[in-house]
Amino acid sequence: MAALAGCAVPATPRSVTEEARQALQQLLPATLLLVGEQHDAPEHQALQAELVRQLAETGRLGALVLEMADAGQTTQGLSPAASESAVQARLRWQQNPQQWAWSAYGPSIMVAVRGGVPVLGGNLPASQVRSAMQDDSLDQRLGEPALRQQRDNIREGHCGLLPESQITPMTRVQIARDLTMARTLSNAAHPRRVAVLIAGNQHMRRDLGVPVHLSSGLETRVLMAVADGDAAAPNAADRIWRSPPRAPRDYCAEFKQQMKR
Repeated sequence: MAALAGCAVPATPRSVTEEARQALQQLLPATLLLVGEQHDAPEHQALQAELVRQLAETGRLGALVLEMADAGQTTQGLSPAASESAVQARLRWQQNPQQWAWSAYGPSIMVAVRGGVPVLGGNLPASQVRSAMQDDSLDQRLGEPALRQQRDNIREGHCGLLPESQITPMTRVQIARDLTMARTLSNAAHPRRVAVLIAGNQHMRRDLGVPVHLSSGLETRVLMAVADGDAAAPNAADRIWRSPPRAPRDYCAEFKQQMKR
């Protein structure tokens, strides 16, 4: 797919409302809209909520799919007036081992629910992780260059601390997650509305993430939110939205502490 005008150009300072309006104007029409984020950047979740709100208010939102809930969980059938606790129960939000902050993703979710739009979990359930690790057919889901890149990403993402024997199994889990999100999103596609996926940026990459596993017949656009100063893979998205720099944080030191525990 040809890159859209403005691809990878940092956004100029404007209100989030205006940024979302311009992003939708540039990226749509599309059947699927993939919105990537850095999980610890609240500006990214604010942009997501505004994108979802604008789509819902104009009747264009068909479904909202989340990395933050497991595949099989859905708000389908809930009343638009359902309480937040009822929505969390449907998505099994509190049972998720990742402990995603409801304050970050609740606004997007509740806009969809209030609009009568289904919210769907898209992630690989924890019960399927072990089988994914052992599934060598997942190695064939990517071309060799993309598979090598995905393995390198797993090494780097774990600060070089994983034993080499764990790289292939962990890469398979990443691919299985992308594949599960792709299937959930594809099943939610609507011919006249937009199905939105919210997930981390690495899952959204056109060269090795969810887009690889989507049908070529589904018109797809990828928007990645990236903090200023952080790198974005070339040609990974149709548009890059730049947010303010994040406060310095030593992720590898945190990961080392997690491994000790």
